Amino acid sequence: MSSLASPLNIVTPVTLEGSAVRLEPIRQEHAEIFWEAAKDALDNIFQWIPYRMKAREDFQRLVEKAFAEQERGESVVFATVERSSGRVIGSTRFMNIDRVNRRVEIGSTWIAPAWQRTIVNTEAKYLMLRHAFEVWQCIRVELKTDALNQRSRNAILRIGAKEEGTLRRHLITWTGRVRDTVYFSILDAEWPEVKARLGHG
Repeated sequence: MSSLASPLNIVTPVTLEGSAVRLEPIRQEHAEIFWEAAKDALDNIFQWIPYRMKAREDFQRLVEKAFAEQERGESVVFATVERSSGRVIGSTRFMNIDRVNRRVEIGSTWIAPAWQRTIVNTEAKYLMLRHAFEVWQCIRVELKTDALNQRSRNAILRIGAKEEGTLRRHLITWTGRVRDTVYFSILDAEWPEVKARLGHG
């Protein structure tokens, strides 16, 4: 049986360490830490998140949901830590894990405003893509975003993902707006080029 016929062997917990950021496993106490990191800029950070993120209780629910997804083997959820200060500045995750078809999605990413448009997001994506392709041996990594979020769409294209199409009227957001969702992917054969583009070729 070829290795591709074997399901992904995903071992957790896992910590991913870069030069600027560390992605560490989520813990229960991160609910309060995330709230403290984000509470002064909720509209900025969560404008495009389809679920409600307005109060401390929403962060508690987010962490509880993350643990439930991890228990079911659907997600691997991280706190994003600035290495130089040790400060938690956001979160990201592997989600919609499909072991049999050897694919994962990178998503539910948020970063506190002071660290947006810095090396943080690019390095976090690199660490996760490297782990997905080189450790887990994925054949496909997916990313998606709200069709109206042009900044996110541009950022995903910049790292080298290919836009695949738009799922129309895909999600009903917590405000009642019906969202179109744009899907992107990177394939295993494309990873060397993407890795080089991210400065690690």
